[in-house]
Amino acid sequence: MYCHMKNITAVPVQEDSEGLSEAERELRNLKEQLNEDFPVGPLIRKCCTLDQGKAVITFLDAILDKTLRSTVALLAARGRGKSAALGLAIAGAVAAGYSNIYVTAPSPENLKTLFDFVCKGFAMLEYKYILPHEHEKLSQVELLVVDEAAAIPLPVVRSLLGPYLVFLASTVNGYEGTGRSLSLKLLQQLEEQSRMSKSADNALSGRLFKKIELSESIRYASGDRIEQWLNALLCLDVTNTIPSIRRLPQPGDCDLYYVNRDTLFSYHKDSELFLQRMMALYVASHYKNSPNDLQLMADAPAHHLFVLLGPVDESENRLPDILCVIQVCLEGKITQESAKRALKEGRQPFGDQIPWKFSQQFADDVFPSLSGARIVRIATHPSAMRMGYGSAAVELLTRYFEGQLTQLSEVETEDALETPQVNVTEAAEKFSLLEENITSRTDLPPLLVPLRERRPERLHYLGVSFGLTLDLFRFWRKHKFAPFFIGNAPNSVTGEYTCMVLKALKNDDVEAAGSDEWGFYGPYHREYKRRLVELLGSTYRKMNYRLAMSVFDPKINFVEQDPTASASSEFLNFMKFVLEPHEMKRLEAYSNSLIDYPLIRDVAQKLARVYFLEYLPVSLSYAQASLLLCYGLQHKDIPEIEGEMNLESQQILSLFMKVMKRLCKYLNNLTSKELDATVSRLKAIKMEPHAISVDEDLHDAAKKVQDEMKAKSEGLLDPELIQQFAIVDREADFENALRNGGGKIVPGGVISVKSNKFKLGKHSEPETEKSGKKRNKNHSGLKSSKKMRR
Repeated sequence: MYCHMKNITAVPVQEDSEGLSEAERELRNLKEQLNEDFPVGPLIRKCCTLDQGKAVITFLDAILDKTLRSTVALLAARGRGKSAALGLAIAGAVAAGYSNIYVTAPSPENLKTLFDFVCKGFAMLEYKYILPHEHEKLSQVELLVVDEAAAIPLPVVRSLLGPYLVFLASTVNGYEGTGRSLSLKLLQQLEEQSRMSKSADNALSGRLFKKIELSESIRYASGDRIEQWLNALLCLDVTNTIPSIRRLPQPGDCDLYYVNRDTLFSYHKDSELFLQRMMALYVASHYKNSPNDLQLMADAPAHHLFVLLGPVDESENRLPDILCVIQVCLEGKITQESAKRALKEGRQPFGDQIPWKFSQQFADDVFPSLSGARIVRIATHPSAMRMGYGSAAVELLTRYFEGQLTQLSEVETEDALETPQVNVTEAAEKFSLLEENITSRTDLPPLLVPLRERRPERLHYLGVSFGLTLDLFRFWRKHKFAPFFIGNAPNSVTGEYTCMVLKALKNDDVEAAGSDEWGFYGPYHREYKRRLVELLGSTYRKMNYRLAMSVFDPKINFVEQDPTASASSEFLNFMKFVLEPHEMKRLEAYSNSLIDYPLIRDVAQKLARVYFLEYLPVSLSYAQASLLLCYGLQHKDIPEIEGEMNLESQQILSLFMKVMKRLCKYLNNLTSKELDATVSRLKAIKMEPHAISVDEDLHDAAKKVQDEMKAKSEGLLDPELIQQFAIVDREADFENALRNGGGKIVPGGVISVKSNKFKLGKHSEPETEKSGKKRNKNHSGLKSSKKMRR
């Protein structure tokens, strides 16, 4: 290279007598014409090219119009002064009286040039810099400036647009460019809306749109071949290399081919054109491309390229149309010792994203030893999007790695041939970069290899890592990819969660438990769903309900059956643990419209967890299940759900009532007897009518009382009780008693007759004469006498 430096000549430029080119002369005339205009004149003097001057004038025209309904987009390649023009326009907006100006970009690094020229514009307008904290912030936006808009996701850029002046700027090529979604989608939509507003009656309320493109370079001289060489070498300017597709075949008629990278990067004329077209699809698919990405494609050992082509007519001497490009990276085959050590140390080594993240999520040291492939990029031709070509490419790639596209005999034959191990040190000693002769190769293999002619790597799974959006997730879910990781916080630049999905391939090396459609990943998938149920109320509370429903993918359609027939005792015990009897009563009360919904919020949250874990086989509509997820799992209030689901509050409450009624009905049929048995309550008094009349009842009661009195009186005349008053020899003793009284009864009417009978004690048998004498002996002062009243 150094030997050719002396032959470098300046780029020829047509100059006039003053040494100015035509563009430079026009720029000077423009500056002279606008010299007295404020603020245009001072700002134009800082412009370096005519294109840049015209861009600044267009920006200032929109600023001075002050309708706050214009959108101006500036598109340019690298080094055209795009950010400088934005900075000068912002300075002009401040001079025009705009007090609230918002500036946004993917990162502060992208705004260095912009703010540099904002300060230069202020200097030209004789403004002094004021620190941000020295003035009060106002609540309304008058001007929004978005730099490097293509690096921001399209939905985010669209959400930034509003009833204020908007300036957009984006690099459409170069390693700062990130794709053409901005120009292909958003700008076309804005241009169409502007055209419709001009033709409609409400032209004053519609948005205006203007587009500016910069082509004259500031970083390079006009027509500098170094810029052309750099763009061609690093595939920076590939937006114009996307050819139109001659015909769109059926996706089922297309084939997937393996791309030989040695031939692709051989700098052959056809290979170079094919590479440019592949990179053009990456750019069109909104991938951010840098020279490092190109280097990975070229020589990274673990990376492989595949392209989807239609039926190829070999008689035509032309490159086939590329419908889809897939770039994969082989991962895994990590020793179990390394996995255990990484888990013990709590670190995630660089590379092998899927194995390390999976091992970290499930504390599994076996999964990293499996082999897999991560789909790094998949890009479809912009004219063939949403036509099934991406799905066809993923299906063919899956079948290829499962060995369905290659004959088994061929695979077994090649498995027997082991690839010899190469010693890197010995190989490096044989070759030297200083002695390498860089020449075009003539013995190159074919650029495209049919998959049936190439031995597939033996893999156990396919994985993908991407920014979580609804459309992307639905695409991978359609192909049986299941999530195992979602980041805890959205990306600060894109506002998207990082998501990793996995698909188990049919392989005899791994035993799958049961006949789950997820293969060996089935148990992990169920565990992740249980984890997701708990995280939806905290980490993912702000996630859109549609995205949450797609990620969770709940089963909401069940076969109608008798609940008591399918419920086991274990499930009944589980439900008793989840739902208390009084909570069930509250649910019944709400179902009968006796209480309001806030009183059963805790019950709804419990039922939502049980339902989404598929313990309650109750069929719900998509809207009802979505409402249950929002209210029960994400713990959102009714006003939040109202704005997110775009429904009135009465509609939401009506849906919620239907959900609770269905769940309550199922639980009542299932556990009503068990719940009733556990509820403590007062004993009920059972009252029955009399079988007889009142008179008969009174007569029976009187007879009962008379019988009781008769039995009591008869008990007083008990012979045993009277026996204690008996006199053995009545006549003799009585006569003696009268004789002692003079034959007359004493005035008191009481005479004393001696008796030899003792009272009956505890023993019923009478005492003998012997025992009586003994008692009289022991108690000499005791006499038994009876008094009889006559």
